[in-house]
This record gives sequence, structure tokens and C-alpha cells, in this order.
Amino acid sequence: ELGWPESVPYLDRPLSPLEFYREWVSPNKPCIIRNAISHWPALKKWTSAYLREVVGPKVVSVAVTPNGYADAVFQDRFVMPEERQMPFRDFLDIVEKKVTSPNVFYVQKQCSNLTEEFPELVCDVQPDIPWMSEALGKKPDAVNFWLGESAAVTSLHKDHYENLYCVVSGEKYFLLHPPSDRPFIPYELYQPATYHVSEDGSFEIMDEKTAEKVPWIPLDPLNPDLELYPEYAQAKPLQCTVKAGEMLYLPSLWFHHVQQSHGCIAVNYWYDMEYDIKYSYYQLLDCLTKTVKMP
Repeated sequence: ELGWPESVPYLDRPLSPLEFYREWVSPNKPCIIRNAISHWPALKKWTSAYLREVVGPKVVSVAVTPNGYADAVFQDRFVMPEERQMPFRDFLDIVEKKVTSPNVFYVQKQCSNLTEEFPELVCDVQPDIPWMSEALGKKPDAVNFWLGESAAVTSLHKDHYENLYCVVSGEKYFLLHPPSDRPFIPYELYQPATYHVSEDGSFEIMDEKTAEKVPWIPLDPLNPDLELYPEYAQAKPLQCTVKAGEMLYLPSLWFHHVQQSHGCIAVNYWYDMEYDIKYSYYQLLDCLTKTVKMP
């Protein structure tokens, strides 16, 4: 069961809830599902002009960084983006390059930002994925809306969610590691900090002094420093491209690093994972890895 395919398999259609749970959720295996969202109005409607008309003047949360890396290790800190409140149309001006900026902008706030900040768009997609909700016996904890520049990168991390990631336009590029690669993936504790823009427009990194240190992965899987992290050479990443109209099932506790085409739009559904034997196995592997690496 610990043997993984060399590529992420495709399904031509969604399976029944029981089949999907048995064949993919239970064994904790990823897949790309075609024809799962082909009925969504968003696939045709969500042009820049439509979004500008429906959401345009509304003030929304946008992550802004100098380098495209939000929630990532930089200068020995775990640095979070500046969360800027701005009219959505001003953000679209930047994505469409009508306005130039040296910084990188990304609508990536989670916490169910689709339903909380973009309720006007929910009717163009779905509030949940019915066959997944039936398979898991629960509704999603969060439904998130993603739109940003190609320079915006999501650093390598894992989530405690069963994730259905749906690309509406453009492409997303995923690099994945199964939970069994944990011994080869470095974690360190970092002082949390946040980007702040000074009056001259430059960014400074401000420590969150009262916050506890954050465990995060310092390694860039696209350009790994194998002198510093030699164990990573034993890891076996999977890479896949999720195109418009496709859905990636990203199982809980899988490590993932994400890039995108410019202006890519996506919606994802986070279902809380079951804290069952798979979670216990991962916790055991995590504890053993930390013990072995202790000086």
C-alpha cells in the first residue's frame, strides 16, 4: 500500500460516493477527475469582464509579497504576506497588467473566502461537491477562491484536509509528495513574521513577537539544496498539471507545492480529514523521523 504510481492517474468522470471512498479516499491516493465540473456556469462565465462587473468595486483581501512567496521561509523567518484590502477591480487591473507593480498579488485568503468574500460567485459553482459530501458524510469546512499572478507560488506544505481542487481557467502545476516521504522532507521551527510596506513602497519583515514558532519546510522542491538536505534525494515527487475543467483530488497529509499560469482561477473544497489509523501512522512516522534526527 506504500507503493505510489509514477504519475497521477486520471478518471474520465466522478465515481459513485462508495467507489470513490473505497478506491481513492481510503487508500489516500490522488487522482485528476475530468467532467466533474463541466456543468458549472463558471467555466464559461468567469471572464475578467464578468468578474469586474459582478465583484468589481467590492473591497477584498489580497496577499501582497515582494517575491511571490506567501507563507514561506525567507531570511530564517516564516513570513506571511501583507494582507491588503483593495477594490477587486484594482486587483484585476494588476493581473491584466493595466497597472504595473513590482510586487506580486494573489487572492488566496482561505477561511472559506469564496462564501465569505465572494458570495456573488457561489451560484456559478457549487456550495459543496455532492458525491464527496456523501462519501465523507460531511459538508466542506471551507470553499476557497484563488486568482493571481504566475509569480505567486505556494511553498511545500501539507494540510489536514481532503482537498478537491477545481481549475476554472488556466492551469495549476502541482508537485506532490506522499505522507510516506516525511523522513526525507525537512521541517524546522521559525519565528513568524509578516511583510509590511513602508512609506517608500519597499517591504520590511516585521516579527510577530508574541506568536509561537511555526514548523515549516525550508526546502524548495524545484531547486533543492541537497548539500543542506541530502535526505531529500530519496524522496519521489509526483508532478501534474490540472487544466481548466479538471479537478484534482489531493488527499489529506500529502505534501504539495503549487504554481500556476498567469491569471489562473480556481476553487477548492476542504473537507476535514478523519483522524483514523492513517493519521496515527503519519504521526508515528513523524515522531520517528524527529527522534532519528535528534543530536
